[in-house]
Amino acid sequence: MKFGKRLKQQMHGTLPGWRDKFLSYKDLKKLVKLISSAPMLLEQASEYGKTEAEFVYLLNNEIEKFNAFFMEQEEDFIIRNKELQQRIQRVTDKWGPNGRQPSMTIYEEEMGKTRKDIVDFHGEMVLLVNYSNINYTGLAKILKKYDKRTGGLLRLPFIQKILEQPFFTTDNISKLVKACESTIDAVFTVEEEERKREVKEAVTVAGEGIFRNTVAALLTMQEIRRAGSSTYSQYSLPPLNLDADSSDLTQLFQLSPPIPIV
Repeated sequence: MKFGKRLKQQMHGTLPGWRDKFLSYKDLKKLVKLISSAPMLLEQASEYGKTEAEFVYLLNNEIEKFNAFFMEQEEDFIIRNKELQQRIQRVTDKWGPNGRQPSMTIYEEEMGKTRKDIVDFHGEMVLLVNYSNINYTGLAKILKKYDKRTGGLLRLPFIQKILEQPFFTTDNISKLVKACESTIDAVFTVEEEERKREVKEAVTVAGEGIFRNTVAALLTMQEIRRAGSSTYSQYSLPPLNLDADSSDLTQLFQLSPPIPIV
C-alpha cells in the first residue's frame, strides 16, 4: 500500500481531534514534484530556490506541529494516569473487602467503570505511539523522495534532527503503557475466555471505538516496522515484535501479557 493511502487511513482511524495533526504529506509531495520538474536554467534559479526554501520551511513547521501536539498529549496522559490510580485507590479504600463501607456490589460496579476507562486510556496511548511512528515514517519517505528526484542531500541531516525531537521520543509513553497494562493485570483480573469475548465484541463494534482503532494502530506499527518491507532501510524504525498473530485481530489486543510497544 502506498504511504499516502496508509496515512489517510490512519487519519480517519484515529481520534477526531487528532486528524489535523498528522503530516501534510500531500503538500510536501506536490512541492517535491514542482522542484524536481523545474528546469535549472540560470534565470529560473531564484524561483527554484524559493520553492526549495518553501519545502524546508514546511518540513520544519510540520516538526514543530508534531512536537507541540505530542507534548500536550503526553502531559495530559501523565495527569490522567495519576487520576486513574487515585480513583482505583479511592474505590478500594471505600467499598473494597477491607474498605470503610465494604460492598461487593458497589465495588464491582465502580471498578467495572474504571476498568473501561483504563482500557480506553491504554488505547489512546498506543494511538499516540502510532502517531509518532507514522509521522516519522512519512518524513523519512518524503525526504527520500526529495533527495532521489532533486539530487539534494536533505535526508540525512533532517533525519538526524528528527531523532532528537520530542515527538520521536516515546519512552515516557511506552512506560505509561506498560504501567497501565500492569495495573489491568493486577487489579482487573478476568478469565481467559471472558477476555477473548470482550476483545471480539470490542473489535466488531461499529463506529470509532478506541479499542477498534488501537488494534488498527498496532497492525500499522507492525507493518511499517517490518524488516522485510521493500522500503525498509537504515532510516526505518526498528521491527516491532508482537507476540500475537497479526492476522487474528481478536488475539492481537490481549490485556495480558503486555504488548511490547518499543
